[in-house]
Amino acid sequence: MAEIIVITSGKGGVGKTTITANIGTALAAMDKKVILIDGDTGLRNLDVLMGLENRIVFNLVDVVEGKCELEQALIKDKRYEKLFLLPTAQTRDKEDIKTEQMLGLIDELRDQCDYMLIDCPAGIEQGFENSVVGADKAIIVVNPEITSIRDADRVIGKLKKKAFSDIKLVVNRIDYEMVKNGDMLDVEDIISNLEIKLLGVVESDKRITISTNRGEPIVLNEDAEVGQAFKEIAMRIAGIEVPFRSFEGNNNVFIDKLKKLFSVK
Repeated sequence: MAEIIVITSGKGGVGKTTITANIGTALAAMDKKVILIDGDTGLRNLDVLMGLENRIVFNLVDVVEGKCELEQALIKDKRYEKLFLLPTAQTRDKEDIKTEQMLGLIDELRDQCDYMLIDCPAGIEQGFENSVVGADKAIIVVNPEITSIRDADRVIGKLKKKAFSDIKLVVNRIDYEMVKNGDMLDVEDIISNLEIKLLGVVESDKRITISTNRGEPIVLNEDAEVGQAFKEIAMRIAGIEVPFRSFEGNNNVFIDKLKKLFSVK
Protein backbone atom coordinates (compact mmCIF):
# COMPACT_ATOMS: atom_id res chain seq x y z
CA MET A 1 0.00 0.00 0.00
CA ALA A 2 1.50 3.31 -1.10
CA GLU A 3 2.17 6.29 1.11
CA ILE A 4 0.55 9.13 -0.81
CA ILE A 5 2.02 12.57 -0.22
CA VAL A 6 0.90 15.86 -1.74
CA ILE A 7 3.59 18.53 -2.05
CA THR A 8 1.96 21.92 -1.85
CA SER A 9 2.28 25.59 -0.83
CA GLY A 10 0.24 28.74 -0.99
CA LYS A 11 2.51 30.91 -3.08
CA GLY A 12 3.74 29.89 -6.52
CA GLY A 13 7.40 29.71 -7.44
CA VAL A 14 8.64 28.32 -4.11
CA GLY A 15 10.17 25.20 -5.67
CA LYS A 16 7.50 22.50 -5.21
CA THR A 17 8.30 20.79 -8.50
CA THR A 18 12.04 20.75 -7.77
CA ILE A 19 11.32 19.30 -4.33
CA THR A 20 9.04 16.63 -5.83
CA ALA A 21 11.56 15.58 -8.49
CA ASN A 22 14.47 15.34 -6.08
CA ILE A 23 12.64 13.59 -3.23
CA GLY A 24 11.16 11.09 -5.69
CA THR A 25 14.56 10.39 -7.22
CA ALA A 26 16.16 10.04 -3.79
CA LEU A 27 13.50 7.54 -2.69
CA ALA A 28 14.00 5.55 -5.89
CA ALA A 29 17.74 5.49 -5.18
CA MET A 30 16.81 3.82 -1.87
CA ASP A 31 15.17 1.03 -3.92
CA LYS A 32 11.63 2.28 -3.28
CA LYS A 33 9.03 2.15 -6.05
CA VAL A 34 7.87 5.71 -6.61
CA ILE A 35 5.23 7.31 -8.83
CA LEU A 36 5.40 11.07 -9.37
CA ILE A 37 2.14 12.72 -10.43
CA ASP A 38 2.06 16.17 -12.00
CA GLY A 39 -1.08 17.84 -10.67
CA ASP A 40 -0.50 21.14 -12.45
CA THR A 41 -2.69 20.64 -15.53
CA GLY A 42 -2.07 23.34 -18.13
CA LEU A 43 1.34 24.30 -16.73
CA ARG A 44 3.14 20.98 -16.40
CA ASN A 45 6.85 21.10 -15.61
CA LEU A 46 7.66 17.94 -13.70
CA ASP A 47 8.47 16.10 -16.93
CA VAL A 48 11.06 18.75 -17.84
CA LEU A 49 12.77 18.59 -14.45
CA MET A 50 12.96 14.81 -14.77
CA GLY A 51 14.27 15.01 -18.34
CA LEU A 52 11.31 12.95 -19.61
CA GLU A 53 9.45 15.48 -21.75
CA ASN A 54 10.29 13.67 -25.01
CA ARG A 55 8.82 10.39 -23.77
CA ILE A 56 5.27 11.64 -23.24
CA VAL A 57 2.62 9.98 -25.43
CA PHE A 58 -0.41 9.96 -23.13
CA ASN A 59 -1.16 11.93 -19.98
CA LEU A 60 -3.33 12.04 -16.88
CA VAL A 61 -6.24 13.71 -18.69
CA ASP A 62 -6.15 11.02 -21.38
CA VAL A 63 -6.48 8.40 -18.64
CA VAL A 64 -9.49 9.96 -16.89
CA GLU A 65 -11.19 10.54 -20.26
CA GLY A 66 -10.72 6.89 -21.22
CA LYS A 67 -8.42 7.55 -24.19
CA CYS A 68 -5.72 5.21 -22.87
CA GLU A 69 -4.96 2.77 -20.08
CA LEU A 70 -3.19 4.03 -16.98
CA GLU A 71 -0.11 1.93 -17.73
CA GLN A 72 0.23 3.61 -21.12
CA ALA A 73 0.53 7.05 -19.53
CA LEU A 74 3.12 6.07 -16.92
CA ILE A 75 6.67 6.92 -18.01
CA LYS A 76 9.62 4.97 -16.61
CA ASP A 77 12.56 7.07 -15.51
CA LYS A 78 15.80 6.82 -17.50
CA ARG A 79 17.92 6.13 -14.40
CA TYR A 80 15.83 4.11 -11.96
CA GLU A 81 13.60 1.18 -12.88
CA LYS A 82 11.30 1.79 -9.91
CA LEU A 83 10.68 5.48 -10.62
CA PHE A 84 7.72 6.51 -12.77
CA LEU A 85 6.11 9.76 -13.87
CA LEU A 86 2.45 10.35 -14.64
CA PRO A 87 2.44 13.64 -16.58
CA THR A 88 -0.59 15.83 -16.99
CA ALA A 89 -1.86 17.70 -20.05
CA GLN A 90 -0.21 20.94 -21.11
CA THR A 91 -3.06 22.23 -23.26
CA ARG A 92 -6.02 21.58 -20.94
CA ASP A 93 -7.41 23.29 -17.84
CA LYS A 94 -7.41 22.13 -14.23
CA GLU A 95 -11.22 22.15 -14.32
CA ASP A 96 -11.12 19.39 -16.95
CA ILE A 97 -10.37 16.90 -14.17
CA LYS A 98 -12.97 16.23 -11.50
CA THR A 99 -11.94 15.34 -7.95
CA GLU A 100 -13.72 11.98 -8.14
CA GLN A 101 -11.78 11.14 -11.32
CA MET A 102 -8.49 11.98 -9.63
CA LEU A 103 -9.43 9.94 -6.59
CA GLY A 104 -10.26 6.95 -8.78
CA LEU A 105 -6.91 7.22 -10.54
CA ILE A 106 -4.99 7.39 -7.26
CA ASP A 107 -6.91 4.42 -5.85
CA GLU A 108 -5.95 2.42 -8.95
CA LEU A 109 -2.26 3.20 -8.36
CA ARG A 110 -2.32 2.76 -4.58
CA ASP A 111 -1.18 -0.87 -4.63
CA GLN A 112 1.43 -0.39 -7.36
CA CYS A 113 4.14 1.54 -5.49
CA ASP A 114 5.70 2.37 -2.13
CA TYR A 115 5.35 6.14 -2.48
CA MET A 116 3.21 8.41 -4.59
CA LEU A 117 4.23 12.08 -4.69
CA ILE A 118 1.73 14.58 -6.10
CA ASP A 119 3.10 17.91 -7.32
CA CYS A 120 0.31 20.35 -6.45
CA PRO A 121 -0.21 23.61 -8.36
CA ALA A 122 -0.08 26.94 -6.54
CA GLY A 123 -3.27 28.36 -5.10
CA ILE A 124 -6.31 26.77 -3.46
CA GLU A 125 -8.66 26.21 -6.39
CA GLN A 126 -9.54 23.13 -8.47
CA GLY A 127 -5.95 22.01 -9.01
CA PHE A 128 -5.39 22.04 -5.26
CA GLU A 129 -8.59 20.10 -4.61
CA ASN A 130 -7.61 17.46 -7.18
CA SER A 131 -4.11 17.09 -5.76
CA VAL A 132 -5.10 16.65 -2.12
CA VAL A 133 -8.19 14.48 -2.56
CA GLY A 134 -6.41 11.13 -2.38
CA ALA A 135 -3.38 12.05 -0.30
CA ASP A 136 -2.64 10.69 3.17
CA LYS A 137 0.06 13.21 4.07
CA ALA A 138 1.15 16.70 3.02
CA ILE A 139 4.46 18.51 2.65
CA ILE A 140 4.29 22.30 2.76
CA VAL A 141 7.09 24.04 0.86
CA VAL A 142 7.96 27.60 1.85
CA ASN A 143 10.67 30.10 1.06
CA PRO A 144 11.98 32.17 4.00
CA GLU A 145 9.82 35.11 2.93
CA ILE A 146 6.89 36.60 4.81
CA THR A 147 4.52 36.34 1.82
CA SER A 148 5.34 32.66 1.30
CA ILE A 149 4.79 31.86 4.98
CA ARG A 150 1.53 33.77 5.16
CA ASP A 151 0.13 31.91 2.12
CA ALA A 152 1.36 28.58 3.49
CA ASP A 153 -0.48 29.25 6.75
CA ARG A 154 -3.75 29.49 4.83
CA VAL A 155 -3.08 26.22 3.00
CA ILE A 156 -2.30 24.48 6.30
CA GLY A 157 -5.66 25.67 7.60
CA LYS A 158 -7.46 24.20 4.59
CA LEU A 159 -5.61 20.91 4.95
CA LYS A 160 -6.56 20.66 8.61
CA LYS A 161 -10.20 21.24 7.68
CA LYS A 162 -9.85 18.26 5.34
CA ALA A 163 -8.68 16.19 8.35
CA PHE A 164 -5.01 16.01 7.38
CA SER A 165 -3.15 15.03 10.53
CA ASP A 166 0.33 14.58 9.02
CA ILE A 167 1.55 17.91 7.61
CA LYS A 168 5.27 18.61 7.50
CA LEU A 169 7.43 21.54 6.42
CA VAL A 170 10.27 21.95 3.94
CA VAL A 171 12.04 25.31 3.98
CA ASN A 172 13.52 25.88 0.54
CA ARG A 173 16.19 28.32 -0.70
CA ILE A 174 17.50 29.45 2.64
CA ASP A 175 20.69 31.53 2.69
CA TYR A 176 22.40 31.11 6.06
CA GLU A 177 24.62 34.13 5.52
CA MET A 178 21.54 36.33 5.06
CA VAL A 179 19.97 34.74 8.14
CA LYS A 180 23.11 35.49 10.14
CA ASN A 181 23.00 39.13 9.03
CA GLY A 182 19.34 39.45 9.97
CA ASP A 183 18.22 39.82 6.34
CA MET A 184 16.27 36.55 6.11
CA LEU A 185 13.94 34.60 8.35
CA ASP A 186 15.40 31.80 10.45
CA VAL A 187 14.00 28.27 10.21
CA GLU A 188 12.98 28.30 13.89
CA ASP A 189 10.86 31.42 13.37
CA ILE A 190 9.08 29.80 10.41
CA ILE A 191 8.35 26.62 12.37
CA SER A 192 7.11 28.63 15.32
CA ASN A 193 4.59 30.55 13.23
CA LEU A 194 3.32 27.71 11.05
CA GLU A 195 3.21 25.24 13.97
CA ILE A 196 4.01 22.12 11.94
CA LYS A 197 6.98 19.75 12.17
CA LEU A 198 10.08 20.31 10.07
CA LEU A 199 10.93 17.70 7.44
CA GLY A 200 13.92 19.38 5.84
CA VAL A 201 15.82 22.51 4.88
CA VAL A 202 17.33 23.14 1.43
CA GLU A 203 19.92 25.86 0.97
CA SER A 204 19.88 28.28 -1.95
CA ASP A 205 22.35 26.97 -4.54
CA LYS A 206 22.75 27.92 -8.20
CA ARG A 207 23.61 24.30 -9.01
CA ILE A 208 19.96 23.40 -8.42
CA THR A 209 18.95 25.78 -11.22
CA ILE A 210 21.62 24.32 -13.50
CA SER A 211 20.46 20.76 -12.83
CA THR A 212 16.83 21.79 -13.35
CA ASN A 213 17.64 23.23 -16.77
CA ARG A 214 19.40 20.00 -17.70
CA GLY A 215 16.53 17.78 -16.59
CA GLU A 216 18.75 16.09 -14.02
CA PRO A 217 17.67 16.21 -10.35
CA ILE A 218 20.50 17.55 -8.19
CA VAL A 219 20.50 14.38 -6.05
CA LEU A 220 22.14 12.63 -9.01
CA ASN A 221 25.17 14.91 -8.69
CA GLU A 222 27.42 13.36 -6.07
CA ASP A 223 29.65 16.46 -6.08
CA ALA A 224 26.80 18.81 -5.10
CA GLU A 225 26.50 18.97 -1.32
CA VAL A 226 23.04 20.53 -1.55
CA GLY A 227 21.74 17.25 -2.95
CA GLN A 228 22.27 15.72 0.48
CA ALA A 229 19.41 17.84 1.84
CA PHE A 230 16.95 16.09 -0.49
CA LYS A 231 18.40 12.69 0.40
CA GLU A 232 17.90 13.44 4.09
CA ILE A 233 14.29 14.46 3.46
CA ALA A 234 13.71 11.17 1.62
CA MET A 235 15.28 9.25 4.49
CA ARG A 236 12.98 10.94 7.01
CA ILE A 237 9.97 10.11 4.83
CA ALA A 238 11.13 6.48 4.87
CA GLY A 239 11.26 6.55 8.67
CA ILE A 240 15.01 6.92 9.10
CA GLU A 241 16.09 9.37 11.80
CA VAL A 242 18.45 12.04 10.48
CA PRO A 243 19.65 14.97 12.65
CA PHE A 244 18.86 18.51 11.54
CA ARG A 245 21.47 21.18 11.03
CA SER A 246 21.43 23.69 13.86
CA PHE A 247 21.70 27.38 13.07
CA GLU A 248 20.81 30.58 14.90
CA GLY A 249 20.42 33.92 13.22
CA ASN A 250 19.43 37.46 14.04
CA ASN A 251 15.86 38.09 12.92
CA ASN A 252 14.37 40.67 15.25
CA VAL A 253 13.09 42.77 12.33
CA PHE A 254 11.24 39.84 10.77
CA ILE A 255 9.89 38.51 14.06
CA ASP A 256 8.03 41.78 14.65
CA LYS A 257 6.44 41.54 11.19
CA LEU A 258 5.46 37.91 11.73
CA LYS A 259 3.82 38.70 15.04
CA LYS A 260 1.64 41.29 13.34
CA LEU A 261 0.70 38.97 10.47
CA PHE A 262 -0.08 35.92 12.61
CA SER A 263 -1.26 37.74 15.75
CA VAL A 264 1.44 36.01 17.80
CA LYS A 265 1.79 37.46 21.29
